[in-house]
Amino acid sequence: MTDIEALYIFDAHNNCILEHVYASRPPPARTVLPLYLAHPSPRPSLLHLPNTTPPVLLYSLVQDQLLFLSPHTSDTEPLLVLEFLHRVADALEDFLGSPLLASRIESRYDVVAQLLGEMCDGGLVASTEPNALRDLVSTESWVGKVMGGLGLPGASSFKHPVGPPPSLPPVPWRRANVRHTSNELYVDIVETLLVTLSPSGLPLRATANGTIAFTAKVSGVPDLLLSLTCAGGGKQAVEKTVRLPVFHPCVRLARWRERPGTLSFVPPDGRFVLAGYEVDLLAGRGLGGDVDIPTPNAVGSKGGSSGAAASAAKLNIPAAVEVQTGLGPSGSEFEVSLFLSPRSMSSSASSSSSSLGGASTPSGSGGSGGGRPGLNRGLSSSGSNPLAALSSFSSAGTSQAPTLSDILVRIPLPPSVKSLPEIRPSRGEAMFAAADMAVEWRIASREVTGLMGAGRSGGGRGAAPAATLRCAVVGMVSDDEDEEGEEEDGDAVGGGVAQWTGGRVAETWEYDDPSAMAVSYQNEPALTGQNKKRARKDAVEKERERDERRAKQNAVLMPSGAIVSFQVKGWLASGVRVESLNVDTRASRGLGAGVTPFKGVKYLTVSDEGVESRC
Repeated sequence: MTDIEALYIFDAHNNCILEHVYASRPPPARTVLPLYLAHPSPRPSLLHLPNTTPPVLLYSLVQDQLLFLSPHTSDTEPLLVLEFLHRVADALEDFLGSPLLASRIESRYDVVAQLLGEMCDGGLVASTEPNALRDLVSTESWVGKVMGGLGLPGASSFKHPVGPPPSLPPVPWRRANVRHTSNELYVDIVETLLVTLSPSGLPLRATANGTIAFTAKVSGVPDLLLSLTCAGGGKQAVEKTVRLPVFHPCVRLARWRERPGTLSFVPPDGRFVLAGYEVDLLAGRGLGGDVDIPTPNAVGSKGGSSGAAASAAKLNIPAAVEVQTGLGPSGSEFEVSLFLSPRSMSSSASSSSSSLGGASTPSGSGGSGGGRPGLNRGLSSSGSNPLAALSSFSSAGTSQAPTLSDILVRIPLPPSVKSLPEIRPSRGEAMFAAADMAVEWRIASREVTGLMGAGRSGGGRGAAPAATLRCAVVGMVSDDEDEEGEEEDGDAVGGGVAQWTGGRVAETWEYDDPSAMAVSYQNEPALTGQNKKRARKDAVEKERERDERRAKQNAVLMPSGAIVSFQVKGWLASGVRVESLNVDTRASRGLGAGVTPFKGVKYLTVSDEGVESRC
């Protein structure tokens, strides 16, 4: 049984730009594509197509508007095929450049054919490591490209010599004979928050997905030892905090099982993802600070429950929101309150003290969280690459002084909302995106710094919101529905005036402004004091019923929650941090005597629409 039978690549217009068959006789691309497109969107990564002969299992991947399909006529391991598609997309991006375009694949098909042949041989997955593929795949040098572009003869002589492929290096994921003038080791830990808060402030879920990105620019074959720690310290703390770990093939799993938190490995050359993990922030462990959820509901203030929410699990959330709906006389307004918690980062920073085991750090960098030069060099900005989040790093934001920035509050609205005549933010800028049916509220970094400073000076539980946003909505209600609502009150609609007959009371209603209702009583002999009171009571009751009816109509226009996006440099929500990074000189080869690599660590917490507050 083979692992991979075929690989088809389609461009953004569903034109097949590559069709590579490894084994068996799978259906051609022109047969598979219509069956794939016939499935309603969103399409899963694995589809069963029973209408073909024989039936086909179709694996798919979409990257940079290119569609990768792999049909299989027999049963195979799904994760193996999906991982192979991801490896192929990453390899093409590495060799052809980012973003991955159809024109680049068509213009350099010689390189693409070599890649596909080296990555899968006769249907069996072979070498998929980028460093090994660099030694196996022959590419045209830059001199050949220049001469070929000028049309000069002899351009082909500048290509790599064609001959038997070189043997794989002793370490498959590392290129042979690696040489660097500057020896540098960088560790970047990026955590993505996924938090959902109930209307009472009680957390429904709170997880942090971490990625440990490593950049190795060291000559020879270094043998490294990276030690992680977390709040509480010790082997058991890391084992209980870091859940579902995944590792690069270079990591020695036996060492991790023996001592959780210790990664022993020979790194590939360049940047790569060393490990990934998940932390459950509601499990009671892995909390980097003793901080409650920064919402008024969590401290038993107005609008929340003082029981369950006050005793909710303590989380590290620097920013959260609360939404109040149905405000105003007719219930057509809502208010979003933004709460910041500087204690979450200050407490975490004060407890963060680690050593890199002889690391060379810039002066004033603050140890493991110190800034380092050239962090953005060579890092990919691909949306599918976990390393893309590192491109937002800057010299600001260390473990000693974390910085909160890029706050964006997004309030989705129902499709029945027509417009927002009033949008009043106390800080930042807000706008209504009609295409997305959402209000986007942005607060600049300089304003966030001022708000965080105010939060520290006046910090404490039950503090006022750092900023508020109040909006009024208008729905798509037809005139006929309005007329029916007014006629239900027994009023005659005509020029905006309704009069009561019967020889006792004449009443004037101005529907454009309900607060401007005026009641005039005629001086008739039959109008007694009791009738006057009854008329006033009836008028007030009808006005109240009208407001209730309008409030019910506006209730369907209110948002169901708000989502917060932000990033914190120099701080991790889980409390995981690097304790040391050492080079085993006895096991390393080719490093050079007396060479001490430069070492640096960066922390980043990202909430890409990850903190949701429901109402």
